[in-house]
Amino acid sequence: MSADIKKQGTIWGVGLGPGDPELMSVKADRLLRSASHVAYFRKAGRAGQARRILEGMLQDGVTEIAMEYPVTTEIPLDDPLYNQTLSAFYEDSSAKLRALSLEGQDVVVVSEGDPFFYGSFMHVYTRLNGDCPVQVIPATTGMSAAWTATGLPVTWGDDVLSVLMGTLPEDTLVEHMTRADALVIMKIGRNLETVRRALHRAGRFNAAWLVENAAMPNQSVQKLSEAGQKVTPYFSIIVVHGNGRRP
Repeated sequence: MSADIKKQGTIWGVGLGPGDPELMSVKADRLLRSASHVAYFRKAGRAGQARRILEGMLQDGVTEIAMEYPVTTEIPLDDPLYNQTLSAFYEDSSAKLRALSLEGQDVVVVSEGDPFFYGSFMHVYTRLNGDCPVQVIPATTGMSAAWTATGLPVTWGDDVLSVLMGTLPEDTLVEHMTRADALVIMKIGRNLETVRRALHRAGRFNAAWLVENAAMPNQSVQKLSEAGQKVTPYFSIIVVHGNGRRP
């Protein structure tokens, strides 16, 4: 590593866990309480879930850097403009973090859940890694909090667990739901009806649990079959438990 790189500040990708500050790692807690610069992602006009988790943890005088998504669901995922818009956003966000690193400033970039598990931090990590020092602090994932909230083990023995996005085509969901022993389905939101149909087709609907806001104050746990037709919030996960080999 060159002398110039050694003088740069470190960009810390810190996982906050599923929502309860007490489930945060000791290392993440220590870094946040001593940080001079803290960055987080959020939807424009919103405080953001990551920032909510940090409430009361940051020291006086900390510089907060809110990186606001230019789009969330306003453009269809398969529209080329969606990737173009987000790519420009991540380039701009990375440039701001890179500039702080070059000034010798350490920056803690927080992520809900784990930074390397479907998180926004991954997109700045790939742009910054190699340009400046980057360290990643793992965390408990939201899906772990979700299956724990059901009060049932999610896998046994040789069970195969599949993690699926509700944004996948229905036929693709059915294929994976049929092959796997245990399921975690994320990014439900407006895709709930597609997920319901896929679970019915795969014969897994009656075994599915819906967990909303896992490990948060407003956590809700119920069988999906009892959830009615309500639209689920962004922080919702469907869990289907495995039932494999056991002593």
